[in-house]
Amino acid sequence: MKVIAINTVDFAKAMADETRQKIMALCCCQQLSVNEIVEALDVAQPTVSHHLKILKNAGLVTAERRGKQVLYTLNQKHLAAGCCQVAENFAPEYPIEEVRE
Repeated sequence: MKVIAINTVDFAKAMADETRQKIMALCCCQQLSVNEIVEALDVAQPTVSHHLKILKNAGLVTAERRGKQVLYTLNQKHLAAGCCQVAENFAPEYPIEEVRE
């Protein structure tokens, strides 16, 4: 099993913004363009692009170019790995396996 390296500070900063959390929720299990995200959130395009850049740098969304559009989707594997890493760093007495039971 390959271990994903997570910068927990960048991860936490990316997760800390409400707009970014809304973008992540929208991009879960589907690919969306910037314009689709703008329409869904009623937020300015430059604002959405700024947040997508932060999410992409933290590994929380992936981008796929299709023609002139870039489609974004939530990187669920990286999200789960980041959450687990934060838990392991700050709650080492509670292994993830025990919490799931």
